[in-house]
Amino acid sequence: MQTRHIAQRLAGVAPFHVMELLARARELEAQGRNIVHMEIGEPDFPTAKPICDAGIRVIETGNLFYTPALGLPALREAIARFYKDRYDVTVSPSRIIITSGASGALLLAIAVLIDGGDKVLMADPGYPCNRNFVRMMGGVADEIAVGADTAYQLTPELVESRWTAKTRAVMVASPSNPTGTLLPDAALQRIAAIAAERGGAMIVDEIYHGLVYEHAYTTALKFSDQVFVINSFSKYFNMTGWRLGWMVVPEAYVRDFEKLSQNIYLSAPTPSQHAALAAFEPETIAILEARRAEFKLRRDFLLPALRNIGFKIPVVPQGAFYIYADCSALCADSFAFARDLLEQAGVAITPGADFGANAAERHVRFAYTSAIPVLAEGVKRIAGFVGRR
Repeated sequence: MQTRHIAQRLAGVAPFHVMELLARARELEAQGRNIVHMEIGEPDFPTAKPICDAGIRVIETGNLFYTPALGLPALREAIARFYKDRYDVTVSPSRIIITSGASGALLLAIAVLIDGGDKVLMADPGYPCNRNFVRMMGGVADEIAVGADTAYQLTPELVESRWTAKTRAVMVASPSNPTGTLLPDAALQRIAAIAAERGGAMIVDEIYHGLVYEHAYTTALKFSDQVFVINSFSKYFNMTGWRLGWMVVPEAYVRDFEKLSQNIYLSAPTPSQHAALAAFEPETIAILEARRAEFKLRRDFLLPALRNIGFKIPVVPQGAFYIYADCSALCADSFAFARDLLEQAGVAITPGADFGANAAERHVRFAYTSAIPVLAEGVKRIAGFVGRR
């Protein structure tokens, strides 16, 4: 029998529980069960027609050759105009790198910036791939427990107190997954300054920009041209399957990112890049803004409904499409709760274990990525399930 060898770097990489729950939900659906999906962070809206039309046009031309590794020049220029129009921030197109999804951008950033043994500060709870990518590159994910008192965000004080000689970078997300909270502008600015003062890097996840409901917000690029900002066409632009994202990096790092992207994936998908040119057209933005308003309605429906069932939600999510809820009044183990809720009530949600170790057994995440009637059915089933426990 052949010996099975697995690289040691995988030892610290945990499975993505939400994807396994989704796979089980699909199995149940194949058996004829009706499942209410509140687990996956994927908008239910189809890609806007102007984007699809642009993609179809380029496919019909047959002009689908590789683009430069840094991305289609016209798309880099369009993104630069977007920063100017939306945030009044000037970003040179030369600093914009088109990637295969925001995950591709995150992987590039960690690979360029982190050596073995380097520490990266990040919030717990937080997006699981952040810590997993750091571990894959031999780094140390230095996770800082955060709670409702800081809106589940890092603060400048936490960053200062945890920064050591081995710390190479700090990662923040605004709005955040799983909590949907924003990092205040003053905190963004100060954390960027702390990283710079210590010769480190600040990586900012802005992939849910555009999906903010009441609060004024801006990009971290407003405060520094030395931060590494990651964004995506998946969430606000509803282009998940097109696998397209981008990153803005300091000018001095562009060549390093270019070399690595050439070696890892050559270039981002060509049809997707051409299609994304239509994402910034006024017609498309009008569609996306209407959908943003719908997401707000969904949040405003689901939040009080979950509280009425017994979930504790101390912080109202300001953006994204998630509600991070304390379920400790209803169960002792959020993973078992999510598993049983799926099997017995046909509702899929995400256990806190996906987002870190900080009180994970007490929390679950709900995604309001379905229409309100579907969410209402989910709420009804959850209430019934809780009532039977």
